[in-house]
Amino acid sequence: MTSASAEREAGAVSATYRWLVTITGMTAAFTMVLSGTIVNVAVPNVMGAFGVGQDEAQFLATAYIATMTASQLLNAWFVAVFGQRLAFFLVLILFAAGGLLCAYSPTLDFIIFGRIMQGFSAGIVQPLVMVTIFQVFPSHRRGTAMGIYSMGLVLALGLGPVVGGLTTDAFGWRYIFFVPLPFVAAALLLGALFLPGGRPGGVRPAFDWTGYALLCTAIYCLMTAIANGQRDGWGSDSILMLFTVGIISAAGFLHSQRRAGAALLDLSLFGYAGFASAALVAFVYGVGNFSITYAVPVFGQLVQGYTPTVAGFLLLPASLVLVALFPLTGRLSDRVAPVYPIAGGLILFTAGTLLLAGADINTVFWSMSLFAVVGRIGMGFITPPLMSCALSAVPPDRLHYASGTINFTRQLGGAFGINILVALLEVRTHFHLDAMTATQSADNAATRELLQQTSRLLAEEGVPATLREALALDHLARMLEAQAETLAFQDGFRMLALVFIAALIPAWKLGRTSSKPPPGP
Repeated sequence: MTSASAEREAGAVSATYRWLVTITGMTAAFTMVLSGTIVNVAVPNVMGAFGVGQDEAQFLATAYIATMTASQLLNAWFVAVFGQRLAFFLVLILFAAGGLLCAYSPTLDFIIFGRIMQGFSAGIVQPLVMVTIFQVFPSHRRGTAMGIYSMGLVLALGLGPVVGGLTTDAFGWRYIFFVPLPFVAAALLLGALFLPGGRPGGVRPAFDWTGYALLCTAIYCLMTAIANGQRDGWGSDSILMLFTVGIISAAGFLHSQRRAGAALLDLSLFGYAGFASAALVAFVYGVGNFSITYAVPVFGQLVQGYTPTVAGFLLLPASLVLVALFPLTGRLSDRVAPVYPIAGGLILFTAGTLLLAGADINTVFWSMSLFAVVGRIGMGFITPPLMSCALSAVPPDRLHYASGTINFTRQLGGAFGINILVALLEVRTHFHLDAMTATQSADNAATRELLQQTSRLLAEEGVPATLREALALDHLARMLEAQAETLAFQDGFRMLALVFIAALIPAWKLGRTSSKPPPGP
């Protein structure tokens, strides 16, 4: 299909049908993203239910993210083989089956397998929905379309921890897997009525088993190595082996996609300068978006002592502001060169992250929420022009590949962003704890005064003299650990701010390769 014919087809679509398709697709995409973060607050409950540590329970989240990342590139193959409507049906049914498996599984291994099923489905649905919405809007309104798409995804990210915390507190952790099912049923019904049917003509492409196996191996090995490096030792044989296998598999995957007939990653897309620059910005965007979504609620629990539900609410005001902002920034991206809103958004994202870097135990709830709002406003200016620019840079017959690739890039940045941030937090916590412990000596007047005050308070409470010194030292150790965690989070936020500043370079290049879109009526 040529660009002109694609434009004529989009223009022929009625406004009513356009919005029905958008509602259908966003119902599914919203549900998938919501399910990605809804389980985070239930990890402690799962640890208690199965008697496992956090290193095992965290696979509820990382298995979903890793599988979703790997399956982002399968969208084009699924649409080519089954068509948009049938592919939509198949992945939604698989997602629902995974949710039921998680809800009723007697062992943690089966729950993790159910999360893998759900993550696989989510990775295909997001780019499928993105392209479907993009295609039914004319070119001068596609920034608006991408604003609507981004609005649903960000709202789902913000609501996930809130819904998870409320459901866990009210009904129990297993019920979080039932929450998405009504939305899946609604999406199936709407899809049967409004999504385009039929299958593209031509020969059905063969599935690239070799490429997909190499991709999954690379993501699993690299993410596992980063996650376990601090615990097992960065120079240990197991971690070095994981890094080696991961890097070789990644190189093998890229090499496999250069051959004729490769069906996953179309490397020729990066020959379009606008798409290549957008993909790099999308990677950084994924790092920031997912890392902040992870770090703020965890900071609220570990540093500020909030409950999971209260910590989940920290990002809700920012998500609501962003939902209100996206329609405006979507329209803006239809009228100005993309470099301006993208660069402005990156600067706002940096400012919000630097404000978070100054937070500590004394920072009140609404201040933390306000800092998050600043960063989320930045996201609102980045997403619509970025996605629209990426898809507009490629020919219409490559849209499904481009959509899968840009979503894969963003998701890959998010997956590795969280892993690297967690590893940095562990490394910096130990660094700060060791540095502060070295200063706790008999010559430290502040330490002596703290221990004496603690001992006096314990004496007033009737604690025996033989226990006061040990309890005072334990209190000192807990204070040092809390302070070390605070400083580590501040280091992590500063690292993210540097990443956002560095993204201004590809954003500037994107501005040089993209022209101002034609004005709409």
